[in-house]
Amino acid sequence: MRRVGIKDELQHTGSEEMNHMEIVSAIIRQLTRNLTTQQIKDSGFNSYYTDHTLGMYPVSASGDPFMSHYFQSKGDPITDLHEDMAAEQKARTMYENLIRVATDDDVIRPLEFLRQREIVHYQRFGEALEIVRRDLDCANYYAYNPAYDKKASKEDRGLEPR
Repeated sequence: MRRVGIKDELQHTGSEEMNHMEIVSAIIRQLTRNLTTQQIKDSGFNSYYTDHTLGMYPVSASGDPFMSHYFQSKGDPITDLHEDMAAEQKARTMYENLIRVATDDDVIRPLEFLRQREIVHYQRFGEALEIVRRDLDCANYYAYNPAYDKKASKEDRGLEPR
């Protein structure tokens, strides 16, 4: 990956992550669409069913609803790429946990595919991070972005009228 290709790679990865959600949603729909009332009760799915019937409503395994504040962004490429890499590792772990408890090969195979894609995404984010680091001052041991550390002008600090 070249520096010029970082933006394209990040956009491609973001699009692919949306596709992951589509695949997971399709799996959930296939597994729940024909549940009987007794199966819903026996599986512990009844409180979810009460609120959402069998509609898709993204929640964590503990029942916490998905919120946009889960997306972390600081506007600093070093910080954001580390966050992206951590998110990929968390997703990989989640897929591994689901694979361990799944018993249906038609569920396991797509989960294995998604797990592999998370590994690839992690690698791509790592490559992007190395390119960004190379563009920084090589003596910059802590890999901070010096563009964010410039002192504000007197005008920016409100000391001089505009």
